[in-house]
Amino acid sequence: MNHWESFLEPYKQAVDELKIKLKGMRNQFQLQHTHSPIEFVTGRVKPIASILDKASEKSVPLEKLASDMQDIAGLRMMCQFVDDIEKVVELLRQRKDFVIVEEKDYISHKKQSGYRSYHVIIEYPVETINGEKRILAEIQIRTLAMNFWATVEHSLNYKYQGQFPKEIQNRLQRAAEAAFRLDEEMSEIREEIQEAQAFFQEKKEDQMKDKRKERSSRRKNFGDSH
Repeated sequence: MNHWESFLEPYKQAVDELKIKLKGMRNQFQLQHTHSPIEFVTGRVKPIASILDKASEKSVPLEKLASDMQDIAGLRMMCQFVDDIEKVVELLRQRKDFVIVEEKDYISHKKQSGYRSYHVIIEYPVETINGEKRILAEIQIRTLAMNFWATVEHSLNYKYQGQFPKEIQNRLQRAAEAAFRLDEEMSEIREEIQEAQAFFQEKKEDQMKDKRKERSSRRKNFGDSH
């Protein structure tokens, strides 16, 4: 177990650092009061059992995990609209704090199962007490609809160990197409959606300002009365 802890520690550090950096990108859009192509960011380190299962499935020797398994450290960046995915990928390409080593476009070229997502494999430098360690990490960029489908498919995959009954497989493929059609419909009315969201955010900020003014006035009145 000590071996696994020392092996996985740099991956945990990478996920923590990357989550802060990628969330920071979203915050910068918000500060500029412009539409953020990033809805939210999550991250995880693959559990040991999952690493061993995948290593067995892909015939990856344990001594080659660091070089041959790209998703031990995994990040997900969620987008509202399909068009946002391309913008996020371009933002990642411009960054100087990691190197992109591979891109996998499962949106233009969906998997047979119906899975859609855009994967960016990066090499990320982690500073340790023993010096710099460069590790591989996978960033998945997808819409909320794509993520919903992928989460359900992942759960069913554990149940059926990849051997889906034909009926379930057909339903999953139809659901994947339905999710993609939803994304397309949302893209058609994105301007109206963004205007509504901007209006809601502005109204929320006005309400917060009014509350702050009210609290300030109460404190002033309390001070005057004493």
